[in-house]
Amino acid sequence: MAKIAGKKHPIDFGKNFLDNRRILGEGKTLEGFIGGVAIGTGVAFLLQIAGFHNTEKGLVLSVGALLGDMAGSFLKRRLGLKRGEPAPLIDQLDFLTGSLVLYWILYGPVDANMLIILFLLTPVLHVLTNAMAYLLGLKNEPW
Repeated sequence: MAKIAGKKHPIDFGKNFLDNRRILGEGKTLEGFIGGVAIGTGVAFLLQIAGFHNTEKGLVLSVGALLGDMAGSFLKRRLGLKRGEPAPLIDQLDFLTGSLVLYWILYGPVDANMLIILFLLTPVLHVLTNAMAYLLGLKNEPW
């Protein structure tokens, strides 16, 4: 998203944490956060028109996913991983966990069977879509 918007504005304002490592890193930007929420909510709106979803819940899921992604970046920085380095399972599940936690806080629990399906399918779909984005030149790394 920052490629489209131009200048990047890191969410952590370039600050370091107590361990003297960046809080989140250059990859987490205000432009990316706003763009991600806008796109996620827009998709939810289109799905609502088609009768499949709810725009308000789509907004909540989008914000939660991006907060979960930021939590994953925070954890990766604490582990000493640099931007773009793979972190199996963190990379595949941070956004899902964030979206489900925020959804649960606002709307209550998600059906257990749905949780099982989501946690089984998401890592596979995440790896496949990232590999596709890499092959299309949309990502610098295939993970």
